[in-house]
Amino acid sequence: MLTSAEKKFIEDHLTADPAQLVLQAQKWPQLNVPKLAQQVQARQKAKNKLPAWAANLELVFPANLSVEQSSSELTAAYKAALVPAETLADLTGGFGVDAFYFAQQYRQVYYVERQAELAQTVAYNYSQLGVPNVQVCHQEAEDFLQTLSAPLDVIYLDPARRGQARERVHLLQDCEPDVLRLLPLLLSKAKKVLLKTAPMLDLDLALQELPGVTRVWIIAVQNEVKEVLYLLEQETVETPQITAVHLRPGQAPQEITFTRQEEEAAAAIYTPEPLRYLYEPNTALLKAGAFKWLSQHYQVQKLHRNSHLYTSTDLCRAFPGRIFEISAKPKASAKEMHRLLPQRKANITVRNYPLTVAQLRDKLKLKEGGEDYLFATTDRQNKPILLLCRKV
Repeated sequence: MLTSAEKKFIEDHLTADPAQLVLQAQKWPQLNVPKLAQQVQARQKAKNKLPAWAANLELVFPANLSVEQSSSELTAAYKAALVPAETLADLTGGFGVDAFYFAQQYRQVYYVERQAELAQTVAYNYSQLGVPNVQVCHQEAEDFLQTLSAPLDVIYLDPARRGQARERVHLLQDCEPDVLRLLPLLLSKAKKVLLKTAPMLDLDLALQELPGVTRVWIIAVQNEVKEVLYLLEQETVETPQITAVHLRPGQAPQEITFTRQEEEAAAAIYTPEPLRYLYEPNTALLKAGAFKWLSQHYQVQKLHRNSHLYTSTDLCRAFPGRIFEISAKPKASAKEMHRLLPQRKANITVRNYPLTVAQLRDKLKLKEGGEDYLFATTDRQNKPILLLCRKV
């Protein structure tokens, strides 16, 4: 779909400004520069998310929205191994990243996409990638299900989270396709359904609305929650397992599994004042709500019921999150902060504190950056406090 000349143009302009390329299109009268500028722009946006695909000049990139909404290589590879089975259908195919990685784990994968041009592009890309076990189906998800001749092991969905006006939506009933409406049909056509939702969707609300959830995975990449996955089965369980996953390139996944019952039964340890070390759970754990469980499991003390920061006298290197050593407990005054921080900069985090980061930075006259970290929080006595730290 790309000629040798077009590939060479893309390769030569991977770091160029796509808008400037279009303005200078007369320099290359033999080429469709707007089309190629879109390819350059898509690769620039995908460079961190899809590094291997962005570097592959044999692939064609669709409109930017499809790239924006696709999974990253890191999350797609991780989730593809979560539910071992033989056959799977991805009913919301999109750019085809998820189906490509599922194909590394499953004998047969069906990629289903309603947009004809996008399905055609993905079929071409799969031919370039050498993926023989993915069948590309240009169909509506519901039509594909109705025509299935035999049940599948797994159905995967990542519903579109933009409304008719292209605004972002988070509630299940606002996404397309409507999973809540389709659930009976989905579970009649597959043994298991793996559903990806918006990170912003409230976990408890989703568990109330979705029947048959047996597992939940909350996946963070570089300490930012990117995906929440729900495994639905015909036979329900009393309390699903929740796994908080932290993915970092080149490192083994960090996985912590617990249940809501274990969190409710856990007894948090509280401290009247911060000790030597300070612990901030990774964002997947914060989303999962493993607050009392963390304190009990790792034997670290909680600063306040609503702060979700922990402390200890002895270092707990196994704690799943960022670890700091407290160097000072300053007053919230610019004069004292400037004495402690002559360079007048620090990385500020606010947890259960009356001021926002911007308000506190303005009050203390501090710039962002440096090796020092300032945590603004509340102690057990409901007193606002500041903790000046450095990473361990």
